[in-house]
Amino acid sequence: MDPFLAWIEATSLSIWVRESPSVFAFPAVLSCHTVGMGLAAGINAVLALRILGVAPGVPIEEMKRFFPVMWFGFWLNFVSGVVLLIGYPTKALTNPLFYVKLLLVAVAITLVGPIGRRVFDARGASGRHGTAASVKRLAIASLLCWTGVIVSGRLLAYTYHRLMQGF
Repeated sequence: MDPFLAWIEATSLSIWVRESPSVFAFPAVLSCHTVGMGLAAGINAVLALRILGVAPGVPIEEMKRFFPVMWFGFWLNFVSGVVLLIGYPTKALTNPLFYVKLLLVAVAITLVGPIGRRVFDARGASGRHGTAASVKRLAIASLLCWTGVIVSGRLLAYTYHRLMQGF
């Protein structure tokens, strides 16, 4: 794997992300990643908390309007995450915590479908598409996954063993 990581680190995009003094390099990519996470995890968290009974005066059906913004945040995160990975492939791909983060993202995104169907479908609103308890369990799982994504992502900056090939 080391030759592959060295090859990625030698690409012009990787060098630009790591070494460019431009604000459009690492700082902008990391900022986009942060905004994307705020949109994706934040909207999911708001929906999950509403399912769990927080802010009962807010109509839950209105939250469906935020799903396009949530998906925009997810794809912004995906693209900026790939660019960050290209910038420091050894740092990420040799850290087991990176794979924990990816697994938690996959589970969290997988939960969006069942939660949306149970909460926003006409059948779900009438209670025939799943019990309130099952929807609450999904909401709790979603909150735990997104919290894990954020914590593991932050810890990546401090838990790596190799920053780059040869270092």
